[in-house]
Amino acid sequence: MTGKTIDKYSAGEQGLGYIYQARLALLQLLQSPEDTAIFLEKDDDLDFIHGDGGKSLASLKHKAVGDRLTDLSTDFWKSVNIWLVRYKTDGRAASNLRFFLFTTSTVSTGSFLVRLLPDQPVASRDAPTLTELADAALAESTSQLITPIAIAFNELSDPEKQDFLERILILDGSPRIGDIPALIKDKHMRPIRREHREFVFERLEGWWNDVVIKHLTGAEPEGIFGYEVSDKLSNFAEEYKADNLPITFRGKRPIEEIDADTDPRLFVAQLREIGISSNRIRGAILDYYRAFEQRSAWARENLLVLGEVEDYEDRLTEEWGRYRDVTFEKLKDDSAEEALREAGATLYNWAEFETGKIECLRIRARVTEPFVLRGSFHILADSTPEPKVYWHPRFLDRLGKVLGVAS
Repeated sequence: MTGKTIDKYSAGEQGLGYIYQARLALLQLLQSPEDTAIFLEKDDDLDFIHGDGGKSLASLKHKAVGDRLTDLSTDFWKSVNIWLVRYKTDGRAASNLRFFLFTTSTVSTGSFLVRLLPDQPVASRDAPTLTELADAALAESTSQLITPIAIAFNELSDPEKQDFLERILILDGSPRIGDIPALIKDKHMRPIRREHREFVFERLEGWWNDVVIKHLTGAEPEGIFGYEVSDKLSNFAEEYKADNLPITFRGKRPIEEIDADTDPRLFVAQLREIGISSNRIRGAILDYYRAFEQRSAWARENLLVLGEVEDYEDRLTEEWGRYRDVTFEKLKDDSAEEALREAGATLYNWAEFETGKIECLRIRARVTEPFVLRGSFHILADSTPEPKVYWHPRFLDRLGKVLGVAS
C-alpha cells in the first residue's frame, strides 16, 4: 500500500494557515494583557500593539509534524525580510519593535537559532555574538531566495544587526491548529462548568471569526483589543449559569418563506380567528420558530433540568387561565362575534406584551428574551389534539372545523 501523496499545487496548507492565523490570534489575545490590540495581515501575519505603545510583529508557521528549523530555514529568513523593512522604516535601533516567530516546528539543537528561544542563558563573553553567527550562516547560503535578504541584512551596521537580532523571539513547538481549542477551554474557561465549555468555545470562535472577517474586509479596520474578547467570553459564561440560559436564535429566520396568509398550523389559525393582522402573524411565526429551535438547542446541550420545560409550560398555562377568566368574565352565550374577537385579541395582547413584565413567567430568572415567552405561548396554542391555550372564547367549540380546514 503506497503512502499518501500530496499535490504540490494543493491550497490545503495555505487554507489551513489562514485558519491557524485566526485561532492563534484568539489564543494570544486571551494570554495577553487586556489593553493589547491585535491586527491581522497588516505589517506581518499578526501585529500586536501593547498598552505601553510598543509594537510586535509576529510571523506564523504551521508546519508538518517533525519539521525542524535550521540556520538557513526559509521560514526564518522570509520573516527576517519582513521585519527588516519595518525595522529600517521605524528608526532602526531607536524603534520600539519586537519580532516573534510562532512555529509548530522545533529549532535544531545545532542551530544558532537556539539563541533566539525564550529563557536562554546569557551567552558567555567568549561565545560568538548573534551577529557573527548570522553572518556565518548567511555566508554558507547559496539560496536565491536568501541572497537578497542577506544583502538587506548587511545594510545594517554590526551594532544594528545585533540590536535587530536581539529583538527576535522564536516560539517553537507552538500549538498546532487542532490543539488550540483544548488550550483555550482548559486555561481560559475554568469558571465555566466543564460540560458547557465546548458549546461556549464554539460560540466564542463563531463570534471571533465574524470579528476577524470584518477586520480583514475593512468593515472594522481598527485593532481588536484583548478586553473585547474577555468581555464576550464573560457574557457567554454568564448565560450558562444556573439562573440563565444561552440565547442563540435571536434574529434567526426559518429557511422556508413565511406565508402568514396560508400557514396551516393551529396557532396561526387561532390568530386569524381573532382578526390579528398578517404582519403580526408573521411576527408570531418568527417567535414560534425561534422559541422551538432555542428549546431544541438547550436540549441538545443538556442545559435543561428534567421536567423544566413542562413546569414552565404549566406556569404559563395557569397564568393564562387566570387572565382568560377575567377577560371573558362579562361575555354571554349570545355575545356578538365582534365582542368575542375583541376579548380574544385582548387576551392575546396581554400574552404578547404584558407577560414579559412578570418575572415568574420566565423559564429562568435571567432569561428575558421576548421570543422565548411569546413563542412558548404559540407552542402551547399549537398543541394537539387540543391546544393548551387559546384566544377566541369559542375556539375549542370550533376546533373540529378549524382542523378540518387546516388539513
